[in-house]
Amino acid sequence: MRTRVKICGFTRVEDAVHAAHLGIDAIGLVFYPPSPRHVEIEQAIRIVNALTAFTTVVALFVDEQEARIREILARVPIDCLQFHGDEPAEACRVYNKRYIKAVSMREGIDISALAQRYNDADGLLLDAYHPDAKGGTGSQFDWELIPDQCGLPVILAGGLNVENAKQAVQTVRPYALDVSSCVETEKGIKDSLKMAAFIKQVNEGDKAIT
Repeated sequence: MRTRVKICGFTRVEDAVHAAHLGIDAIGLVFYPPSPRHVEIEQAIRIVNALTAFTTVVALFVDEQEARIREILARVPIDCLQFHGDEPAEACRVYNKRYIKAVSMREGIDISALAQRYNDADGLLLDAYHPDAKGGTGSQFDWELIPDQCGLPVILAGGLNVENAKQAVQTVRPYALDVSSCVETEKGIKDSLKMAAFIKQVNEGDKAIT
């Protein structure tokens, strides 16, 4: 099975368009004001409207108010929601949208229990734990914490880069990789060469498995 690639934290139209032309599966738009990759609604509309067909648009939220999420969904063509806070499963389901639940990985985390709790999610996004940040830190967690069978597709994030993308594919065998900081020149500004190099390494990892 081919490993999918999601690149998160786009803030510029040209970066998202280039990523789509490179063949990524999904782009992530961050609707979390404290993030340096945060986008406003009008900015998000411009990005989404410029995309080619077959690129999934994922909207990232962190413990956001339901009214605000519904406002964004009413104005921006979003395909999938990504919840990066402490949202209970019931709060993720009320929008009748496909969703991903992010998990901060640390010792003692029970992935199987979370997979049961969020059993209608499209996947669990496993990211590095950081006490002051919700993703996009460039930190890697111990992949040994990931169970062989977790009950939902695994989307691996946290500290992924050109140097370890191939290893991540071969070791974890995830459904997808989610990357942000390692393909940037600065926060929110993507680098076309870095994006292409990352995708190349993912593809090589897939070939090595088959």
